Order: sequence, then C-alpha cells, then structure tokens
Amino acid sequence: MKIGITFAGQGAQYSGMGKDLYDTYPAAKAIFDMAGEQVKEWCFEGDEETLKQTHVTQPCIYTVTMAAYEAFLQALEQAGLKDDVEIIGYAGFSLGEYAALTAAGVIDEIKTGMEIVTKRGKLMNEAGTGADGKPMGAMAAAMGKREPILEVVEEAREDGVLEGVNFNSPAQTVVAGDKAAIERFVQAAKAKKIRAMVLPVGTAFHSPMMVPAAKELKNVLREAGLGAPQAKIYANVTAEDMMKDFDGGDVCEYLADIMSRQAMSPVYWEETIRNFVRDGAEALIEIGPGKTLSGLAKKTDSSIARFNIENEESLQQTIEGLAALKKGE
Repeated sequence: MKIGITFAGQGAQYSGMGKDLYDTYPAAKAIFDMAGEQVKEWCFEGDEETLKQTHVTQPCIYTVTMAAYEAFLQALEQAGLKDDVEIIGYAGFSLGEYAALTAAGVIDEIKTGMEIVTKRGKLMNEAGTGADGKPMGAMAAAMGKREPILEVVEEAREDGVLEGVNFNSPAQTVVAGDKAAIERFVQAAKAKKIRAMVLPVGTAFHSPMMVPAAKELKNVLREAGLGAPQAKIYANVTAEDMMKDFDGGDVCEYLADIMSRQAMSPVYWEETIRNFVRDGAEALIEIGPGKTLSGLAKKTDSSIARFNIENEESLQQTIEGLAALKKGE
C-alpha cells in the first residue's frame, strides 16, 4: 500500500497538543524530551496568545509533528502493518517542510531542526516588521478558481507588494502583500463576487517582503549541514521531487538554496497533492495539529483516502483505516 506523508504548517496550534502521544508512545516522548522542557511547557500548557508568537509556534509545531510521526511509525509496527506500507514521499506545508526534511534524513537531529525553525521564525518576523515595530504585511484567503483571483491581484497591486503565495486547492488561493494592497485586494475581490478575507497572521509570508529573511536563512541552512534526502520530498516551490534539478556538487548548498527560496516563494500545494496521486499514493496522511491539509486534499482530489494524526484517537483511527485499506486490496 503506497502512502504519502504531509506535515502541517503554522496556524492550527492549540494548548495541550501532543500531550497524549507523549504519555502513550515512547517514540513521541523521546522527541519531546529532546526538544526540552520549555517546548513541552508551551505545547502542553501554553495559552493561545503565547502559542501565536512565531518564536514559540515554529519550534512547537515542528516538535509535535515529529513526535506524531515517530508515534505513527511505532504504531504501524505494533499493528503489524510496517511491511505493508510504502511511504512514497513526504511534503510539508511551509514550516511543515522542515519536518519533511527531518523525516527524509536531510536534517539529522531534532535539535538541529529546532534551531533552524526557531531562527527562521525570527528572521521572517523581522523581515515583515517596520521601523515602528508594527507588521508591514498581511495575507488574505480567496475562495474560487485561481485565474480570476490572480486577475484581481494584478488590478489591486498598484505600487505595492501583492502576490499569490499559497495555491492550496482548486477553490482556494492565498495572497500576500503590504497592508494597503491587501485591503485593496479584498475590496476588489468582493466587487467581483469573490469571497476573500484577511487572515490573522503577522506579515506577508512567502512574498517578496521575505527576501531579507531568505538571504539570512540561507546562511543558517548552510551552517546546519543539510544531507542528501533518503526519500522523495515534494518541494513547496515546485511541487516536484526536491532533488529533480540536482546535477551533482554540494548537496547542502543546493538544498539551502531551495529552502531559503521557499521563505519568499509561493507554495504549490494543489500541484503537490496531484503529484502524490500521479505517483501512485493510495492514501495521504496529514501529521500535526489540525486537519487543514486533509481538507485541501479532499478539495483537490476526493478519490484519495485521507487520514490525520494529531493525537492518540486520530492515530488509532489512521491505523484502523490503513488496515481496512490493506484488507480491501
């Protein structure tokens, strides 16, 4: 049975996330213990406002997703399904791509991954903050087909920064830019009967506003010593195998370039889901807080089986679902 693994990004965090996995699975507990007491406190007891802070959110989401992934591998083995499941590839939405890198062996230690995502969050936050300490950018989600939405982007841009940055499904595109441009976009979209809403985020992620962060992030990634992936990773910036254009040479430099560009480039998530299906995935398993990616997968291709793992209950449901799929083969 061929499956694809997707890792959640920022936005679905909540107090108590990962606690029952920590209590139930030694493999998950080991990840949290490596992350340290501060991260455990944030994940298990942090209030909503604390968990919204980027320097808190990014290491917490990364830790929870990796803990849930390790719990999944342990549960697969316990259920006798390990030899029946073939993971054909990994993908992670934005921040989640760092969990994909870790699962595929590019980042060799949880501690290293924690350091990278913490620095990444700080750099992106700084890039989107003005001299007055206030956010310069914003993001908005628009519902409908991609092309009409991008036409509105062109109309509303004027002299500001405004780009389509997350192509999430056939029915959802996220745009990012400076605040004035986002306000123009929302009004222009509504005038054309396109439903659009400003998102509760602090800046314009994956837009040209992140260029300063991307430059600094590249140095962080170089210093981390990224290794060659041991499995396929579908890159956010192309939706294809991350190593597709590698022609030899310094693999760390190649991957540092891709992952630094990710901070300032669009995420092609709809295409990523379609490519999982193209490559034979029979099921997609979303790992991490929330069910956002499962919902996007359903809107993109409802024929593929979808599961999510964020706690003990959803993990058991996933194991039962995979067992049922195996039985039906």
